[in-house]
Amino acid sequence: MTPQIGFIGLGIMGKPMARNLHKAGFPVMIWNRSRQPMDELAGEGLKPADSIPTLAQRCTVVITMLPDSADVADVVNGATGLLQYMSPGSLLIDMSTILPETARQLAAAAHERGVTMLDAPVSGGDKGAIAATLSIMVGGDRTAFERALPIFQAMGKTITYCGSSGAGQIVKACNQIAVALNIAGVAEALALGQAAGIDPDIILRVLGGGLAQSKVLELRGPTMAQKTFVPGFRARLHLKDMNIIQATALTYHLQLPFSSLAQKHFQMLVERGYGDLDHSALALTVGHVDE
Repeated sequence: MTPQIGFIGLGIMGKPMARNLHKAGFPVMIWNRSRQPMDELAGEGLKPADSIPTLAQRCTVVITMLPDSADVADVVNGATGLLQYMSPGSLLIDMSTILPETARQLAAAAHERGVTMLDAPVSGGDKGAIAATLSIMVGGDRTAFERALPIFQAMGKTITYCGSSGAGQIVKACNQIAVALNIAGVAEALALGQAAGIDPDIILRVLGGGLAQSKVLELRGPTMAQKTFVPGFRARLHLKDMNIIQATALTYHLQLPFSSLAQKHFQMLVERGYGDLDHSALALTVGHVDE
């Protein structure tokens, strides 16, 4: 039987993800703090909920796609959160990027109420969300993962079971390290080449043909060269992810010096008022120094 899916959080990523579930034939009920994306999707056949409790009571699978750990904790386990209203046997899938420890705590709270919870953060940005080609990394019960697989397949292309609760968030943290440092590398390569008078198209073409080739270079290199930073993933959210990375590293007694440097530059970017630009705007922290 096709499950009734509830989807909470209709931002840059969540809105196209909910839309793709609907296109795949799932009945989808939606809720968001602001009304505009709900009205837009309602015009396409998705059903708005009047409240989180209503959505929780009417859906057997609920997906959350929210900005941060505190947001997820409140929506899932707050005074009027999902776990107060979801029926035993229901499945809760958090696709946000949050602290691994928060994911584990919420999964334990869900288990006490007879609800199974998966952490399933994503990578691929807004383009991947729109095209349903996201990479989805999943932590939690393996049987629940198999149950959720058709749902994931409506939103993503690379779907990987990573291990027990929190494992999806750990792998997402690894992903965000690689993306941040890749952005930084592309930004510095472009800055050096352009300072020396080299056409940025030449730089991108050469780097794209060798070992430096990457998705960041392919998708963000041209916009970085043009200093066009329309958000696909906001810089302030990548700063949040870098904070998660550093906090998680501390729990394993690890030093991540390059990630720490990227974190500082994202913090600088946000403090300058650029937090709502695309995360590739990290390039704005690269520039000339006084001689």
